[in-house]
Amino acid sequence: MGGMKLMLDPGRRSSEVEFFEESLRRKVVGQDRAVRQLARIYQVFRAGISAPGHPLANLLLLGPTGSGKTRLVEAAAEVLFGEERAVLKIDCAEFQHSHEISKLIGSPPGYLGHRETHPLITQEALDQYHTDTLKVSLILFDEIEKASDALWQLLLGILDKATLTLGDNQRVDLSRSMIFMTSNLGSQEMANLVEGSLGFVSGVERDNTDLDQKIYKTASEAARRKFSPEFMNRIDRVIVFRSLQRDHLESILEIEIERIQERIMKSTAGKQFVFQCTPAARDFLLQEGTDAKYGARHLKRALERHLVFPISNLLSTDQIRLGDLITVDVEPGNSKPVFFREERGALLRPGTVFNPARALSAASTGTAARSLVPVHSAAD
Repeated sequence: MGGMKLMLDPGRRSSEVEFFEESLRRKVVGQDRAVRQLARIYQVFRAGISAPGHPLANLLLLGPTGSGKTRLVEAAAEVLFGEERAVLKIDCAEFQHSHEISKLIGSPPGYLGHRETHPLITQEALDQYHTDTLKVSLILFDEIEKASDALWQLLLGILDKATLTLGDNQRVDLSRSMIFMTSNLGSQEMANLVEGSLGFVSGVERDNTDLDQKIYKTASEAARRKFSPEFMNRIDRVIVFRSLQRDHLESILEIEIERIQERIMKSTAGKQFVFQCTPAARDFLLQEGTDAKYGARHLKRALERHLVFPISNLLSTDQIRLGDLITVDVEPGNSKPVFFREERGALLRPGTVFNPARALSAASTGTAARSLVPVHSAAD
């Protein structure tokens, strides 16, 4: 056949997968390599050429604590199904003893408490978030290193054949499941590496390639020491998360502030308001939330203490009302944020229903009133 040959482009991806990857990048900061690998797995699944009789992916997520391992799985659920809870999460710290495996698969018939023991992994639990167009399940074994040998033996069959036999002999099909396993193995050594990196606490951009390579080597060696060769051979990919630097934490801070604003809009019926943080307040929160050992988790704790808790006091004492615009600032020499209210109800038009989208737009463009009134909280 002498027809013309057309060169194909294997690097070209579907718009659906590109959207999936870009959405993950916005939700999981500083872990582009991990996001890219998950997007490749999703592309194979959507193309319909995943290996038969095998889970869609068996992924072992390693890296420093607070670097986003669990967040990656939750973000994937949020992008695919609209809610981060669409993950079957199994806390392996609850399965440190062999007999506790019955909580996962149920007790066999005839055993005491058989009917009262409802297994965590069932076909219904796996399929509950499936849609007409997307039938995939996300399973997270969190802190897998804490599990007993009984759970590891159970996992060998799941990771290899994508099937699980429950206590009552019912079979569960996991061939449409992505299985994630997180581990903090080597976390102390990795924390020491990160703590010794000046790039974590300075505002200067620097190349952290060498640090990431050391973290990868430390995590991989710790996993090989802990897990058997049979277990490691069933892992499709070992993904080691990067250390978070200051610029990453700055981006995470913006995301977490937006999430707090969403909580206010959803949970304070009749008291919705908008808050904004000055650059000084952002710098203060970032300084309070920067910790080399605990990563982004320490930043979330700082936000709860210095932002969420004071706001809850202001709400409960009616210092904040529907439609208010609150400015969070830090005065020189002050060890905690201060809160100012714009003109009462500045974002609520007379005779109208409070519109959160319009309020956020008004706050961001500066079209709201600018008469600042100090409000106080009982936060310590």
